[in-house]
Amino acid sequence: MSVTVPRSFRLLEELDRGEKGFGDGTVSYGMEDPDDIHMRNWTGTIIGPPNTVHDGRIYSLKLHCDLNYPEQPPKLWFKSRINLGCVDQRDGRVDPHKFLMLGNWKREYTLEQLLTEIRRDMSSPSNRKLPQPPEGTTYN
Repeated sequence: MSVTVPRSFRLLEELDRGEKGFGDGTVSYGMEDPDDIHMRNWTGTIIGPPNTVHDGRIYSLKLHCDLNYPEQPPKLWFKSRINLGCVDQRDGRVDPHKFLMLGNWKREYTLEQLLTEIRRDMSSPSNRKLPQPPEGTTYN
């Protein structure tokens, strides 16, 4: 029998991992407002993968974990303009119908895994050479 970790404990674990750093530093995340007791709004950063049009670019993202997280996926927007097949060019939102990890969300997935998977998607054959907006531009 498995134990379901409560939302607040799960998010505290994710926050702790995000603050300590992990992996090779190409993705990171943390709380947007440390006073938000519900831990809903997060920021993320992805450094573009090498040998792609994203190489060396730094992308900022916004993540929103509503009160149903982790049962339901977070909502995710790029703040930095980016041309990816799964991103709505009007507002930067990552479309869960076009990004499989969000569309097939499992409770076990984490914010770290989500950002890492988006970075991996940047290297996919369909995205690695797409023309990109000027660096430093953002969605309104």
